[in-house]
Amino acid sequence: MSKEDMIELQGVVIEMLPESRFRVRLDNNVEILAYGSGKMKLHRIRVLVGDRVTVEMSPYDLTKGRINFRHPTAKIESAPPVKRRH
Repeated sequence: MSKEDMIELQGVVIEMLPESRFRVRLDNNVEILAYGSGKMKLHRIRVLVGDRVTVEMSPYDLTKGRINFRHPTAKIESAPPVKRRH
């Protein structure tokens, strides 16, 4: 692997930390420290606890990563639709 090769994994944000860092639990149950990528900050994409994310990691340090993508979540409807009168 060259140093430009990045490992992409998916996980869930379990904790928000100061300085725009996050603790992420990967799908293989490993917890890492991650930060939001510059494009996410530029476009003001919010990452919250419970969000599903894609993380890029360097093969040299497998304890830290960069969040590249926040996966869309399914909409949960809390109330039934309102019937309209015609």
